[in-house]
Amino acid sequence: MSSNYKITILVDWQIELNRIASKHHIIVCWVAIILNPIWFVADYFTIPTYWKIFFIVRITITALTLLAVILKNKINLSTELLILFPFLGISLQNAYMWSVMDIPTLQKHAFAYLALLIGAGMLVLWKPIWTIGVVVVSLIANVLFFHYNSALTTQEILINGGFLVLTVAIISVVLIQSRYVLTKKEIIARLALAKTNDELEIQKSLIEEKNKEITDSINYAQRIQQAILPDKQEIYNSLPKSFVLYKPKDIVSGDFYFFVQKHDTIFIAAVDCTGHGVPGAFMSMIASEKLNDAVDQSTDLSEILRLLNIGIKTSLKQSEQNEESTRDGMDLALCSIDSKSRNVTFVGANRPFWFIKKGSQIVTEIKATKNAIGGFTEENQLFESHKITLEEGDTFYLCTDGFADTFNGETGKKLTTKKFKEILVEIQELSMSKQEKHLDSFIENWKSGTEQIDDILVIGVQL
Repeated sequence: MSSNYKITILVDWQIELNRIASKHHIIVCWVAIILNPIWFVADYFTIPTYWKIFFIVRITITALTLLAVILKNKINLSTELLILFPFLGISLQNAYMWSVMDIPTLQKHAFAYLALLIGAGMLVLWKPIWTIGVVVVSLIANVLFFHYNSALTTQEILINGGFLVLTVAIISVVLIQSRYVLTKKEIIARLALAKTNDELEIQKSLIEEKNKEITDSINYAQRIQQAILPDKQEIYNSLPKSFVLYKPKDIVSGDFYFFVQKHDTIFIAAVDCTGHGVPGAFMSMIASEKLNDAVDQSTDLSEILRLLNIGIKTSLKQSEQNEESTRDGMDLALCSIDSKSRNVTFVGANRPFWFIKKGSQIVTEIKATKNAIGGFTEENQLFESHKITLEEGDTFYLCTDGFADTFNGETGKKLTTKKFKEILVEIQELSMSKQEKHLDSFIENWKSGTEQIDDILVIGVQL
């Protein structure tokens, strides 16, 4: 805790304690102002000889207390001096009254002293030195008044209430000390907690502001990423029976889909870059640019991946000589479609090509080359291409691993590639747009409201 923080707490607890003490002491003063004069009735019946003197004493103490309450704010009277008027005044009043009483009356009047001390212990809130001062002054006053006014011996006075009052006076000092310390600790703890909560609120506001700034930046990055993605409508114009299910884990994605048409040849790919969120999005933007460059240079899919691999490794400065180079890269499934012959050529880096013949209940898989683009892959890595002749009504799928790796929100089990293939077989009778809606609905229900762990990308094409 800093020194400034301690000073602030120190000042604040004293102010708060004075506020609470002032409130309690004003209540005590008003109780004394109201009750003290009324008690002269008991004086009249107890000691008729002295009731007028007692009444004058009581009225004097009451008037001084009332004056203190009225002038408190004008003369800036402290809470200690405010409560001193009724506490010390009634103590001296009781000391005088005791000194003119006989033994039976003395015993009865001891309760007035006890009530005063017990009430002070419960309501007075000041440093114990003030209580000790009042008790000492009261004790001296008792000795003097008894010396000049009373015929009773010291032993008679002590036995008939003196010891009891003295004991309660000591207990009152201890009680006031305990209340003072406990109240002080409670106030300090409460103020410290309040300041901590205030600091937490400030930190929360700062974090919320920073989160908003970050989110706004990521949302802007999303618009940039969306701008480099192919327009889905262009895909649907060239491939009317197709869908692209694209579900980033975060606002931006490490997965992206690729589409280019060159004359009668359509190039389409599902790409899974290292990571997701902002890092993945950076990779996807680099990969998209390099894939476009590679397709511009060649129509041969194996050559496209070779050029892409070199381009990524060059951009990320990946080499065995560079110890600080990243090992980021990507997996992808890329295929070209001859729109006239329906011949499909596929090449993959760790991502397969799936197709289902019309009326079939089997997902045929063509495996990819077991090497990623970039990372640890050698620059001269060759990627094997496969030619597939599909007929009208046949369907093929390209996807990243996000869909199959999604965990169930209730059981915690992963969906798995096997289950994913079974779902694709089950929905073959649906149109491609309905297949997309079914897959989207299924994966949301499968997650059951839990957080998505990876980007999801599924491309379906029916020829």
